[in-house]
Amino acid sequence: MKLSRGVFNLLGLMALVGAAGGQLPFLEGLESALGPELAPVLQILVLLTVLSVVPALLILTTSFTRVVIVLSFLRNALATQNAPPNQVIVALALFLTFFIMAPVFQAINGEAIAPYVAGSINEAQLWERATAPLADFMLRQAREADLALFLGMAGIGPVDGPGDVPFYVLAPAFAISELKTAFQIGFLLFLPFLVLDLVIGSSLMAMGMFMIPPMMVSLPFKLLLFVMVDGWHLVVGSLVTSFR
Repeated sequence: MKLSRGVFNLLGLMALVGAAGGQLPFLEGLESALGPELAPVLQILVLLTVLSVVPALLILTTSFTRVVIVLSFLRNALATQNAPPNQVIVALALFLTFFIMAPVFQAINGEAIAPYVAGSINEAQLWERATAPLADFMLRQAREADLALFLGMAGIGPVDGPGDVPFYVLAPAFAISELKTAFQIGFLLFLPFLVLDLVIGSSLMAMGMFMIPPMMVSLPFKLLLFVMVDGWHLVVGSLVTSFR
């Protein structure tokens, strides 16, 4: 329920364009500086630019990257081709992302969006308060080596604390950390199925059944093994707990 209120508050923030008579709250000075004819055009341009960045923020600053890559590796390890299909993989990854990021989204709503909609903070405070919970989550998942890499390339010396890491440095460091973690989990997922493929392939060769593709024989055994150990429960549970 709290998360739903946060989503509606976010939509309400976007709806402030209409509530202000077509004037965005953070661009109130445009009309006086550029004239009443040009200011609304630039407001719409800024709004569309912000909305175009939202998918990238959802993918690369949340748990979505790790979840969707691990689920894709799992499907490849099972060798089930398009089962489950891409739409199911992405939708499941999206819902798991909302579940994992729910505390962060609730903190952003309570500390930033709701006060801004109520008019108790300004735009600068909105950005500072909204990025703080997200940056804390990203710092917990980012590796120190990746942070040091981007800090060095940005020409930033040693920082005193996590709060001194700029967001433009933290975001790519978090992204490549998530990629490495996802590939490590994917490697572990492949191992049991690879062993099963080797055993079945060796058994078929020993029996002289060269005309039967090993993948055709191993697929039912992979599915049986995955169902017997309750694979979806284990994989999803491990994914969620890996962010704790």
